[in-house]
Amino acid sequence: MQSNKINSVELIKKLVSFNTTSKLSNLELIHFIADYLSTHDLDANLIYNDSKSKANLYALIGPEDVPGIVLSGHTDVVPVDGQEWESNPFDVVEKDGRLYGRGTSDMKSFIGVVLSMIPEIQKSALNVPIHLAFSFDEEVGCLGAPLMIKEMSHLKVKPRAVIVGEPTQMRVVNAHKGVASFHTAVRGLERHSSETHRGVNAVEYAGALIHYLNSISDEMRQIPPDENSRFDPPYTTVHVGTITGGTAQNIIPLNCEFTWEYRMMPGEDPDMIKSRFDAYVNEEILPKMHAVDPSTGITTEVRASVPGLMPERGSDAESLVLALAQQNVTQAVSYGTEGGQYQEAGNSVVICGPGSISQAHKPNEYIELSQIRECEIFFQRLIDEVCNVKNSI
Repeated sequence: MQSNKINSVELIKKLVSFNTTSKLSNLELIHFIADYLSTHDLDANLIYNDSKSKANLYALIGPEDVPGIVLSGHTDVVPVDGQEWESNPFDVVEKDGRLYGRGTSDMKSFIGVVLSMIPEIQKSALNVPIHLAFSFDEEVGCLGAPLMIKEMSHLKVKPRAVIVGEPTQMRVVNAHKGVASFHTAVRGLERHSSETHRGVNAVEYAGALIHYLNSISDEMRQIPPDENSRFDPPYTTVHVGTITGGTAQNIIPLNCEFTWEYRMMPGEDPDMIKSRFDAYVNEEILPKMHAVDPSTGITTEVRASVPGLMPERGSDAESLVLALAQQNVTQAVSYGTEGGQYQEAGNSVVICGPGSISQAHKPNEYIELSQIRECEIFFQRLIDEVCNVKNSI
């Protein structure tokens, strides 16, 4: 295991060095992984987006006609713009038992450990195959995974389990919330600020919409939680993330835009809050705007719709990963993953990966080296106890 530990860290450092912020291409990193796999006599299938600027990477190791284990991870990271980093976020710093850098926790360390195990996997006569599924644009709405899932639908047999390596501190997670996110644009009518009765203030109407979303948020917070809920917080949340509008203090704003989301509990109607928002726009806000000028308006674009992960107690994935992690209980998390998409396609899914979500998306993001070691041990068990024996657990 010592050589794998060293190789894991080296690979993590290499992966982090690629700036794969979602607004940029991930192809340089994807080609690096494909080249790395080729040195171990493995072929990678690249699944591109429409513009060919990004790609998923899929690879199969082992027999094609046996239900296998999918190791799923995303290659993109969130921006570092405006964050105060103590070091270059794309140049990993190893310090005090930690690796600092963007993506170390979310989630290039998982991919790095997986890749470091390839030599060990190649030495084994796998009876159960391993599928590598590395995606693009998870951070902006899980846009790449559906293309991956479509490609995998052509497999001879459905995988036994999908392990999504998001940071859980190597705990086994079998449920997470769904995510719906939106961009709303308000178009008003410009006038001199002294003529408020003749203008339509886009910022003010956007503020009214945000206030309405806040009231829904308060309403969700007051719903008595299920006493057995494992979520923190145990209710659907509503959040406004960005807002821009106006040009000058003495001009009634023509435009205002804001982004917002809600993270709903598994099993809740994913359209309920959006439907209420649309009704409020059409019944309360637009009539007031149109009374001044009918050219004004409000448009809302869906940016992402990611299903939650429903618990499937006793499923193949849950039983397998609990055994490999040597744990007896499962957890639930409030963030979203590609796991819900795999589950919707009929797969058995759990979330389990190194690192802490509390470090994700923050400046000076880091992962503990102990988490990397724990992940290595997990995958060694996967190879030894599942893939390399005929009577697997």
